[in-house]
Amino acid sequence: MSADTPPVPQLAARALQIADRINTAGFEGQVLSATPLAVRIGETGIAVVFRYGVVVFVGLSVAEEINFLDQLSARLFGPIAPHEEETAKVQVARESEEPIPVGGPILVKELSIERLLIVADALAKSVVLGRSEREIANVFDTIEPFARELASLGRTSRSRVAMVKLLGAALLVQHRVSGRVAVGEKPDVLWDRPDLERLYARLEDEYELKEREETLNRKLAVISETATAVADIIDTKRSLRLEIIVVILIACEIVLGFYEIFARGGH
Repeated sequence: MSADTPPVPQLAARALQIADRINTAGFEGQVLSATPLAVRIGETGIAVVFRYGVVVFVGLSVAEEINFLDQLSARLFGPIAPHEEETAKVQVARESEEPIPVGGPILVKELSIERLLIVADALAKSVVLGRSEREIANVFDTIEPFARELASLGRTSRSRVAMVKLLGAALLVQHRVSGRVAVGEKPDVLWDRPDLERLYARLEDEYELKEREETLNRKLAVISETATAVADIIDTKRSLRLEIIVVILIACEIVLGFYEIFARGGH
């Protein structure tokens, strides 16, 4: 690059999952988009707020990010600490298309709000998937002792409540990924700008959004089946105990009955 060549514009992008939900209604400021909420910060920066608890900063300083997070604090439901994070670089490309080099910046033809919204959507989904992947990994770590007990002893010492809690954790992840976030759905901006679908498709491939969602769903299915199977084993064991207790009570009733008969016969 010669000394006369102007530098290629590049912006830092950072996605943070800060809560389970964020109220985006009635936000004051220079609003660029309503769905998702995008607000102009300074001359070139924007903040994109997603209702499922993620905010994406593009071109903001650390001080501007902290100030904006303070503004959002009263709108958070279920704050998350520490925040889940995903970072990237967004750079204007000189090519005729918008390729995403491996390990390099996200190249776009121009820093338009529509393109930045698509980048923010991909980063937001990626950061939610990252948190969900860690939660599911923790659930698998908890399930492993159950499986070891069943394999070595043929029974488990864990309670049914513990298995129901594991199932509940899996359902929460499934609800977040498939319900609130809707990873498989395209961003709303593509309805008005179908010409940007190629950019989103490449971002989708870069962050492996579909593949990660499918992997999560398979793991969730395994957790659900495991929890249900162990809960059934525990229920069967409990039913067997109840049947034994009933048989003992019946036997006691019979013995008492014979005792009364013999007692009367003796008198």
